[in-house]
This record gives sequence, structure tokens and C-alpha cells, in this order.
Amino acid sequence: MDQTTGPALYQLFPELEATLPYRRLGSGPTPITHLEGLGPANRLWCKDEGVYGAGGWGGNKVRKLEWIIPDVLARGSRQIFSVGGQGTNWGLATALYAHEFGIDTALALIDQPMDEHVHAQLERLRHSGAALHFTRTKARTIAAAPWLLLRHARGGRLPYFLPAGGSSPLGTLGYVEAALELGAQVEAGAMPEPTHVVTPVGSGGTAAGLLLGLRLAGLRTRVVGVVVNDTLPLAERDLVGLARKTARLLTRRGAALGPVEFEPGAITVTRDWLGPGYGFATPEGSAAERIGADHGLTLDPVYTAKALAGALAMDADGALGDGPVLVVDTYGPRGD
Repeated sequence: MDQTTGPALYQLFPELEATLPYRRLGSGPTPITHLEGLGPANRLWCKDEGVYGAGGWGGNKVRKLEWIIPDVLARGSRQIFSVGGQGTNWGLATALYAHEFGIDTALALIDQPMDEHVHAQLERLRHSGAALHFTRTKARTIAAAPWLLLRHARGGRLPYFLPAGGSSPLGTLGYVEAALELGAQVEAGAMPEPTHVVTPVGSGGTAAGLLLGLRLAGLRTRVVGVVVNDTLPLAERDLVGLARKTARLLTRRGAALGPVEFEPGAITVTRDWLGPGYGFATPEGSAAERIGADHGLTLDPVYTAKALAGALAMDADGALGDGPVLVVDTYGPRGD
């Protein structure tokens, strides 16, 4: 993809340039590498989304913000309100990148198991400039949200509200874009067309965006979502629904998209590697972290380690067929 000509969505649907603003926050395409010797059939590949992002945090959240931040600015808002766990990658990326555009961020934070990873992320959040509200549970967060929105209102204007993970139809465009990028990489010979793409599913936007984007890219690749969050509805029907809402957004903004249908099995969701719940490390995930490190991958215990654990197990038992399989590494830490 030519980084000087705007996003691939503009190239596919030029009419969107006038109706759907975009701000580039990273450089691509992100690299694809063959994970040599990993898995019994030596057919696992990785797209390293962790390197995406030019600011203080990287990964899949940055691609979502490339579409969200321009919309915040277009609406004349200078305050974002969102929610997440105490170790939220989403909240940190939002606070850091929004600040670059003069936008403040307020976050309602829900408890999650406090390990070394979460302690480090919470410390980053404390230094990000975001206003942090420790609402502790999902129920208390829902109850407190109206008051928190009013508290952070400015000039009679409520903050721009973003769901957990930025997984609105607008944010989901980030992974429509990534899938179009993948299509161009396959066409250029970076890897064979994968039979499956495996990604962690925490709020659904990455998987739903891949689902829609892969079809727009003309790939037959299927999406496998490894669920890591037990607090949100993330079944196949939920992710297909989000992909369809995203397609409708593109149509409303003028894209000549036509009807979008997803064949049965286009996306599969598994909860087999969730463990006790969101934020809990698992033995399989810890083993995958070590294996990933041996192959140059930096994984986190909440999302990407569980996704790799799932990919390794499904590869070993033949659940992913016999073609190339692409694992998406969405975790993007930066040096402190």
C-alpha cells in the first residue's frame, strides 16, 4: 500500500475521501514473517501489528484511532470518555494519541487480576494525562457513566463516548484497512493467501474489521477469533453484526459497496483459551509467551498469548485445515 496516497479504503472507494476523514498515526504495511519451525506443519505466519503507531503505544488500537480521532475533531469535541480494564491497552493508546491533537481523555476502569503486566500498564496510564476513575465493576461503571459524562462536559458539550476497545463501526474500519493491506501483501508475494487469520477478541472490532476487509480484498481467508473477554457479547453473530454495521457505515458515507454477505464459517469464535476470565493468565498462554519470545514475538498474557496458544493447539489438531495460517500480533508496547 502506498502510504503517500492515503488509506487503502480511499483507493478502493475514492468517494470516501470527502465524507470519511482519516489521520495516519503509523506506517505500514506491517511486516509478515514465517514462524519457521513453529507447529507440526511449519505453516504459521505472523503479521506484526505491534509495530504500528508512531506515538507512545502501538498495536491494533492505533489503527482504530486513525478513523476515530478525525471524527472527534470534526464534531468539535476536545474530550473523549471511554472504559476498559485497569490494564487497558485501548485506554492508554487513546490518551496518548488524542493528546497529540489537543483532546483530553477520561477513563472508567474496571478491576482485573493485578499481575506485573497490569501494574506496569496502570503506571503508564497514570502518566498518560488521562483522568482515571476506578469504577471497579461493570455494573458500577454503567451506573456511574451518566455522572462521569456530565463531570467531563465542556461548554455544555458532553464528551465523545467510545465503547471498550474502540469497537464502534467507525473504529472497526481500522481492521478493514489492515485486511486490505494484507490483501496487497499477499498479491505482492509476502506470503501465500492464508486459509485462516487468528486474532484475539477482546471487544470485537479487530475480528469484525478483518471479516469485512478480507472480503473487500477478494480473499477467501476465514477469521478465527480467540475470545479473551467474558464481559462482552462476542459470539459469531455479534461479530458478524458489527461487520455488517461497518459495511452500512461505508454505504452511508457514499461507498458503492453493494450487499455484503458472509458465508457460513467465514468467522469462528472459540472460548477454549479464555481461562477463568478476562485478565487471568493461563498455563497455555504462559507457554505461548515463551514460545513466541523464541521466535521474536512480544506477547501479553491478556490477549496475544492466548491467541497464539489457540493457534498452536488448533494447528496441531488439524482444525485449521492444511494451508498457511496467519496469527495477528496486536500488542504494541513501547520503551518507557
